[in-house]
Amino acid sequence: MKLIVLFGKPGAGKGTQAAFLKDKYNLCHISTGDIFRFNIKNETELGKKAQEYINQGQLVPDSLTINMLKSEVEKNMDKAGFLFDGFPRTIAQAEALDEFLSSINLEVTGTVGLEAEDDVLVARILERGKTSGRADDQDEAKIRTRYVEYNEKTAPLIDFYKAQNKYHAVNGIGSIEEITERLSKVIDNL
Repeated sequence: MKLIVLFGKPGAGKGTQAAFLKDKYNLCHISTGDIFRFNIKNETELGKKAQEYINQGQLVPDSLTINMLKSEVEKNMDKAGFLFDGFPRTIAQAEALDEFLSSINLEVTGTVGLEAEDDVLVARILERGKTSGRADDQDEAKIRTRYVEYNEKTAPLIDFYKAQNKYHAVNGIGSIEEITERLSKVIDNL
């Protein structure tokens, strides 16, 4: 079973690539954003708790996020593996993920980072903002603030996974097909 963590700054193409990779490798795509939206929309117990934090302008605690993630993994054990998108975002989350996976005799197979220069990614997001309807995709200052948060909280995960020999950088610039091919070469060798 392959368990892949997909990294990249906002606009790096994680969602686009995840759509191809999940089908190609029969992976369950686990996007924390999608999980939050599903649980909140369907007013699950976890969704109600998450909404309370969001309503107060707070981040959803790691423990709650992990519980949502556990539920998704347990429901999809028939897949060939999992593609984690948007999680983990911090070292604490990575450690919690490792602990959970270990409890069910699994481990992260590899992590793949889509890498690109900030200016290129900002341009991508601003272009996406023309059709996405998301206010945070239309404001360059907000986009760059998201990169500061990424650099402070998520970028340290690169070293965390490098220390385990599980980090693989992939050039995130090029056509969708070129990037999918680069990712596939890495995943084929995990």
